[in-house]
Amino acid sequence: MKNTPFTHKHIALGAKMAEFAGYNMPISYSGINDEHAAVRNNAGVFDVSHMGEFILKGPDALDLIQRVTSNDASKLTNGKAQYSCLPNKEGGIVDDLLVYCIEENKVYMLVVNASNIEKDWNWISSFNDKSAEMHNISDKTCLLAIQGPNATKVLQPLTDIDILNLKYYTFVKGKFAGVDNVLISATGYTGSGGVEIYFEDKEDNATKIWDAIFEAGKAQGIKPIGLGARDTLRLEKAFCLYGNDIDDTTSPLEAGLGWITKFTKEFTAKDIIAKQKQDGVERKLVGFEMVEKGIPRHGYTIKDFGGMEIGVVTSGTQSPTLQKAVGLGYVRTAFSSEGSKIYISVRDKLLEAKVVKVPFA
Repeated sequence: MKNTPFTHKHIALGAKMAEFAGYNMPISYSGINDEHAAVRNNAGVFDVSHMGEFILKGPDALDLIQRVTSNDASKLTNGKAQYSCLPNKEGGIVDDLLVYCIEENKVYMLVVNASNIEKDWNWISSFNDKSAEMHNISDKTCLLAIQGPNATKVLQPLTDIDILNLKYYTFVKGKFAGVDNVLISATGYTGSGGVEIYFEDKEDNATKIWDAIFEAGKAQGIKPIGLGARDTLRLEKAFCLYGNDIDDTTSPLEAGLGWITKFTKEFTAKDIIAKQKQDGVERKLVGFEMVEKGIPRHGYTIKDFGGMEIGVVTSGTQSPTLQKAVGLGYVRTAFSSEGSKIYISVRDKLLEAKVVKVPFA
């Protein structure tokens, strides 16, 4: 099991640790509900250094990205990022990712899920027939996500860069907490604002930056946040989790990701996905809330009133913000309209739920 450069910090803070994607990661510190509320209302720090980062360089880098991703990376200019996915040859999803334009038409950074680093690297490499320069910098890159409505206010004194007015899905590079070449990105997985910061794991950068953030945020009450609250936060905003809500068997259109699927360019399985758009999909990912008491969990069967199987739960939790149970799941398209009654099979009981508009909160 791998450690991140911050593992010793988590352990010293008394975090509950567990294996995640091959890494020893903090699941919670003070408790998921407390950490969730800290991010929604104030600011919290996530160690997400287990994520993968690839640098693609050279005159053929953009062409490669265009062919393997669903979104249109040619629209990116310096300092902009976009959400995208890697379709497989059957129209499923190899992974979802972020594409950063470091230098237009020349240098890009792809940020992929921790559990898919090797898989994604091999997939992208298999399309690299024009010799774009590729570097896997995952093991030497630190990534902290400082999220919440007060996150940038806490961080601003640590840099001369204006991060208070950093627009969503843009980024800047510069000195942060005395460390050079830090990439500060107005992205995140919580829907509560804030930034993600990338920097090289060398010398004492990790300790310098971690300590500086918590010192700067002490008066504001900034907290370390584990992966448990990361999951409840992203689920309230209906952000897809790879391996749960999207995978190699789900298409972008089924998952509601048509907005990152651009048919104005060529990409893997474009014809298959275009046909789905033309003909309609047989199932859709929907958000639902429980009407009857019970927590929906990944893998639970979704049925209709008569007990016929119509889908499956992909994610579910008791929402700390709403104080009600919510979930995501795939259902037959006929049951995907807002207000549709569905039933979650929980321990041989059918519990009523209804399809609702997302995000939940």
